[in-house]
Amino acid sequence: MNDKVIVNEVGLRDGLQNQPRHVSVEGKLEMLDSLIAAGVRSVEVTSFVSPKAVPQMADATELYGRLPSDKGVTYEALVPNEKGYERAVAAGAKTIALVLASTQMMNEKNIGMSLERATEVNIAVIKRAKTEGIKPRSYISTAVGCPYEGNVAPEVIFNLAAQLFEAGAEEVAVADTIGSGDPAQVRFIFETLANRYGAERLAAHFHDTRGLALANTWAALECGVRKFDTSIGGLGGCPFAPGATGNVATEDVVHMVERCGFRTGIEIAGLRKAVAVAEKYTEQILGGRVLSWIESQEKRNHAKASAAAE
Repeated sequence: MNDKVIVNEVGLRDGLQNQPRHVSVEGKLEMLDSLIAAGVRSVEVTSFVSPKAVPQMADATELYGRLPSDKGVTYEALVPNEKGYERAVAAGAKTIALVLASTQMMNEKNIGMSLERATEVNIAVIKRAKTEGIKPRSYISTAVGCPYEGNVAPEVIFNLAAQLFEAGAEEVAVADTIGSGDPAQVRFIFETLANRYGAERLAAHFHDTRGLALANTWAALECGVRKFDTSIGGLGGCPFAPGATGNVATEDVVHMVERCGFRTGIEIAGLRKAVAVAEKYTEQILGGRVLSWIESQEKRNHAKASAAAE
């Protein structure tokens, strides 16, 4: 069994893109530093999208220019089209993530293209990236359900994945963008894709809208998937997907997989500090379920110690 799990932190991008309070470059860098200190080594730091559409990402070029390069961290930038790809590469991105929704309406809302056109653009950018020495990674979003068109047939996901892999995508991340999936659906999708392409070429991205993100993470783990997008403190929500709440919390995924014998290289104590930094800049109360449990245990132990001292 491969017991190494890669936790790909997306809080700086997916976590912040829909926040009402703008976080400065300095704030984002402080959040990044706290995550790196906790042991995070894979980060999706920003997206090169229209500043008018997603104002929180308007500083993408400046942020990329200030990323620490001596920490052994893999940085990734989300791009919606060829223009975004060119901006990302010019800023220094070596790994890019393309986004392709599974339905017509979600593509129109998210990137202003039809499903057919969005697929064509993804394929073209993947091929270009391969020739230019850039690592292309692809998302298939709304992989289980779409906020506009409802349930999505697995065959749609299989067809899109086939086209992306054939074009040269090094990895395909299957994303439950609105958190509508359940472990049975997740297992069927990932078992099928793993059998066709190998689990090592897959990643998973879950939202916790209905409280099933950890269960879905476990289902994907059982299929051999070893890379998961997570967001510090459970930050998240897509501005173009009504009802999409936060991503699965980084600290909850780390706690679960470490308890079950997997290795992430990330420390919960460090993640607690990172959550505090994120709270400072977003002005929200954040934190996954495991942090509430840890805090309750600390209060209980403190109360016991105080009683024993009296």
